[in-house]
Amino acid sequence: MTLIDTHCHLYLEEFAADIPEVIQRAEDEGVKKFYLPSIDRETFPALLGLEARFPGKCIAMTGLHPCSVKEQFLDELAFMQQALQKRKFTAIGEIGLDFYWDRTFEQQQYEAFRTQMGWAKEHGLPIVIHSRQSMAETIQTVKEEQNGRLRGIFHCFNDSYDSARQIIDLGFYLGIGGVVTYKKSTLPEVVGKVGLSHLVLETDAPYLTPVPFRGKRNESSYLKYVVERIAGIKSVSVEEVAAVTTDNAGKIFGY
Repeated sequence: MTLIDTHCHLYLEEFAADIPEVIQRAEDEGVKKFYLPSIDRETFPALLGLEARFPGKCIAMTGLHPCSVKEQFLDELAFMQQALQKRKFTAIGEIGLDFYWDRTFEQQQYEAFRTQMGWAKEHGLPIVIHSRQSMAETIQTVKEEQNGRLRGIFHCFNDSYDSARQIIDLGFYLGIGGVVTYKKSTLPEVVGKVGLSHLVLETDAPYLTPVPFRGKRNESSYLKYVVERIAGIKSVSVEEVAAVTTDNAGKIFGY
């Protein structure tokens, strides 16, 4: 069984002490590739360092996370754009809108989001979208920018079936992670209505740890609990969930 973790931050400090063991545990559970979304300039060296340490396994994206859009966001964007011009990346991400903490830099978030979608269209790359407390706004912004050349993943999808349908209609996939295992989550109902052909798997490690490890550090080996939950919801085998979602990830990232 082959699994793909389409979204994990294994380069963060939480994994500094034991990353070889984290990678090995994931590989023992069938995880073959680890896609690493970018956050900002400060964490970028660690991201590239992990990719270099595990070539062909850990694969870097470039992009500015919406929570990192502050006063100096234009400098941050310039840094990410320069990185994109120096070498090839697998995707632009994670990018998007986050209105959870505050909306001080709301207009700057929109500007950064649109700018980075422009890079994706220019370079023919998929985008990985972060949306928190902003799903309607994020979908609308993508609709306005979609010219048939935008594609990618709405990372950590946890919204309504109506939102899911709009995302699918835009040509995007839903990234499903540990939230689907949570007792009070409404995500299982949505997943039950959406075909496997529209889903990819992710952990968002070290965040959003699935049951039975909720509250502890997440890691890519726990992807199996997401697979098992999806298989149960859809009354199919874990092998089918793995095969279809891995194929979907391949369509996005081009491997």
